Amino acid sequence: MVRVGLTGGIAAGKSTISAHCRQRGIRVIDYDQLARDVTEPGSAGLSALIGLFGNDILLPDGSLNRKWMAEHVFAGDHAQENRHKLESVIHPLIFQRARMLDRQWSSSSPQQSIIIHDIPLLVESLPELKKYNIAPDYVITVEADDQTRINRMVQTRGMSRRQAEERIQAQLPQKVRRECADYCISSDQPLDRMVADCDRILDSIRGRQGKCSVRE
Repeated sequence: MVRVGLTGGIAAGKSTISAHCRQRGIRVIDYDQLARDVTEPGSAGLSALIGLFGNDILLPDGSLNRKWMAEHVFAGDHAQENRHKLESVIHPLIFQRARMLDRQWSSSSPQQSIIIHDIPLLVESLPELKKYNIAPDYVITVEADDQTRINRMVQTRGMSRRQAEERIQAQLPQKVRRECADYCISSDQPLDRMVADCDRILDSIRGRQGKCSVRE
């Protein structure tokens, strides 16, 4: 089994590639979904966040107010401090669940199979991934021009231009992700070429199982 880390900047097209991998029958551990799972109503994660931020983080139905969290974690004078608080609570819970799924799927998968860890902040999380013994053997990043990403967030996510720019600034520069990755898929190209690049990369990784990672 080979472990592949899939990452990319916000609104760069990572989710499109992740969905394509699922359609191919490849198992994907979605860290965004894990983050939702560990903060669902009644969870220890949500209780810990209430202790840090107060009841303002809750919607009337008792679920996490993700809009409130985004506004206070990605913007404002205390954004960096709040982001560290958030990550200190949910990251251990997320990585514990990811390790459990990784072990479960690894033990039941054929030797030549791939498991994808879909992680928005993969580069920032590498120390924790190593700590939990789920560091990727290969890294794929999906990238697009910043202006393209801003336009996507404004048009499809209802953000203002300023909010979109703040989201991009809260992440590592695209250059850093590219330098960390073994492969890069551009979403500035048509969808059919994106998924063709994805298929080519996965086939290449399968052919290199047991060999050292090589950046392309």
